[in-house]
Amino acid sequence: MDKSKKTVRLPNLFEAILPVLTMVGLMIYVFNFSDRTYDGAHMPLIIGIIVGSIVGIMCGHTWSDMVAGMIQRLDATLEAILILLTVGLLISSFMISGTIPALIYYGLDILTPKLFLPVGCLLVAVVGLACGSSWTATGTIGIAFMTIGQGLGINPAITAGMAISGAYVGDKFSPLSDTTNLAAGVAQTGLFDHVTAMVSTTGPVFLLALIFYTILGLGSNIGTYDPTIAKGIQDAIIGSFNINPFLLIPILVIVAVCILRVPGLPGVMISVFTGVIFSLIFQEPRSLGEIFSVLHYGPSVETGNEFLDAALAKGGMDHQMWTINLIILAVSFGGILEKCGTIEKLFGNLKKRINSVGGLVLATMLTSIFCDATMCDQFLGIGVPAPLYDDKYDDLGLARNMLSRTLEDAGTLWAVMFPWTACGAYQMRTLGISPFKFFPFAFVNLLNPIYAVITAYLGRNIFWADGAYTNLFGKTKMLKNVPNAPEKIHKYAVSQLEKRRAEGKAPSIR
Repeated sequence: MDKSKKTVRLPNLFEAILPVLTMVGLMIYVFNFSDRTYDGAHMPLIIGIIVGSIVGIMCGHTWSDMVAGMIQRLDATLEAILILLTVGLLISSFMISGTIPALIYYGLDILTPKLFLPVGCLLVAVVGLACGSSWTATGTIGIAFMTIGQGLGINPAITAGMAISGAYVGDKFSPLSDTTNLAAGVAQTGLFDHVTAMVSTTGPVFLLALIFYTILGLGSNIGTYDPTIAKGIQDAIIGSFNINPFLLIPILVIVAVCILRVPGLPGVMISVFTGVIFSLIFQEPRSLGEIFSVLHYGPSVETGNEFLDAALAKGGMDHQMWTINLIILAVSFGGILEKCGTIEKLFGNLKKRINSVGGLVLATMLTSIFCDATMCDQFLGIGVPAPLYDDKYDDLGLARNMLSRTLEDAGTLWAVMFPWTACGAYQMRTLGISPFKFFPFAFVNLLNPIYAVITAYLGRNIFWADGAYTNLFGKTKMLKNVPNAPEKIHKYAVSQLEKRRAEGKAPSIR
């Protein structure tokens, strides 16, 4: 026996929860008591990583072990990080081309007071899809709708909930989204496999939300409607951009990229080049150096409308670095928690008791929401549960995009509910409404996890490892594409699925 080797043990309950408590305490301080001298999640994450590493070393791990734990989780997210860099370029190109201003302009043109909520939700979703960011969607057209909603006499909490719902639908359906790429990366599945799975839950809930918004809109009082608010925004846009319907073509390019299943990085770059070309054709000419500057640092838009100038000053590769830094730290923290044994200590017993698809989906979601609430960021709500439950999805013969979908159904969509999370704090500052007030009206975010859990418990809406899909009617049929996964994992999951089918525990293909 080599006495020089330390025995590795699981942390006790206090040791296991100490990194989480440290994170929670620092996050609460930052977002509630720091007087906005600092409002990021980055430094609390760094302190959490340090505390987690100390716990791991106390439990017998070496520093090299802890670094390896971080690198292992980061390795699965590198493609997502590269895509995020190019998404910054995309937002800039869509701003200077006039595509996003055109979306706002035409969107305001077709709004009617009674249909403001459902139409507004659709338009915010389109902007979210175009730029791949719920933050950008609410920070541009979402802010515009908050102003218009006030002119219509609509409760600001309802308008904010509508904007949040639309923004997150667009974000989830977009292959350009940071969380969409992150979820696919940590689940080790294909980006478009993940988007397909997201549509299966978010799509029906989105339609249900539109019905609810239509009912609310038809019952609203429009006596205070002020059409000059929308007109002022349109005048500012038309005075600074050459607006015409052709500027909406780049949106169709993104749709085509999705349909053709172009890989993430090439798909984003195709859209970036489209935006740049349209800016040269329809807007003021720019030198190559000016284009590089806008793509790198973001556009500087001056319309004469202070609100609109702030709303359109988005994009640029530099602008993405804040999010990328946060993702790197969040995923590293998740890797530390996994390596030091925190995750196994807190959730290991729960995992052992799971023996059904519905139970696994519910456990994954509860863990994601726990991470959102206690670790204060949606990236942790996605990154931490993934390595905890991924092998359980394989054991039940499920596809890896079933894991990625479940991570987003709760980890992303419910993170905005808490005002102390990064996204909750951002949306609260952007829209001027507390999440506690708008979340009951953010029907997509509120209902999506509930819908996903119910259908999973009913044995419906399930993606299997061999490419089969059990629809809402209980029919199991093969899809055209088998969801991507590492070869070894895929073979094991398929063998488990065949075994469960033989035992009558999984549906056969009909």
